[in-house]
Amino acid sequence: MAASPRETREAKRRIQQMEAKRELRRDQEKRRKRDNLIAGGAGAAAVVLAVVLQLTVFAGNPTEEEFAAAETGLGTPSASPSASATPTATQTNAANIPKPATAAGKTFTGSLQLNRGTLGVQLDGTKAPQAAAVFKSLADQNYYKGISCHRLTTAENFGVLQCGSKTGDGQGDPNYTWGPLENTPADNKYPAGTIAVARTGNNAYGNGTQFFIVYKDTVIPADSAGGYTVVGKVTSGLDVVTKIAAAGLKAGESGTDGAPAEAVTIDSFSLK
Repeated sequence: MAASPRETREAKRRIQQMEAKRELRRDQEKRRKRDNLIAGGAGAAAVVLAVVLQLTVFAGNPTEEEFAAAETGLGTPSASPSASATPTATQTNAANIPKPATAAGKTFTGSLQLNRGTLGVQLDGTKAPQAAAVFKSLADQNYYKGISCHRLTTAENFGVLQCGSKTGDGQGDPNYTWGPLENTPADNKYPAGTIAVARTGNNAYGNGTQFFIVYKDTVIPADSAGGYTVVGKVTSGLDVVTKIAAAGLKAGESGTDGAPAEAVTIDSFSLK
């Protein structure tokens, strides 16, 4: 059943709010690095003061004013997401990002073991070779062991469990970002069981280490960069995520978007 215009608008606002928050956090990191360099000759006290002020301003969710300011910079969603995935002089992956050739044409299968149960997973290196290469590499390095699934959404047409933030609060590693977008749904629909890559807003090269598991059919409007890379699917155990969602959100969170009521952590992520 197609989503109603109201549902689409609500889903778009949720995504924009999430992306605005991430952009503010990325700005925090950039400003921290810049201020550290500028303050180097002015003494350690100035550096500490700059960091404290930045953390105070950007540690929480954006205010309505901050969100409005961020929203004004959002472009119209692209009708052809793949168009923004073409690398340019400023859109290239660093040397620490695995090459897509290591996964091209391959299918990786394995398991994602959570403290709440185990999911069978499959990654598609044919449709999303760059993404599959990244997550195979991270899994092989045991990167995800002990990392939490920090975000759960429970809206009618937006049900995902998001994992992979090293800090456990949704922040990414500014030294580990990559692109392009691959295998993005043309209709903005992500069926239950989809495994997709979380990224910063309006940035085809804003992917990182985070991913989300769709536990019920979900509509996520594209932004100016496009949609979200679908890297694979859950082959078994999706009910584990459904039960996590049924337990609801942590007290104090918003009605349909926040931390899971029951803490969710990754015990292991293995692929072969």
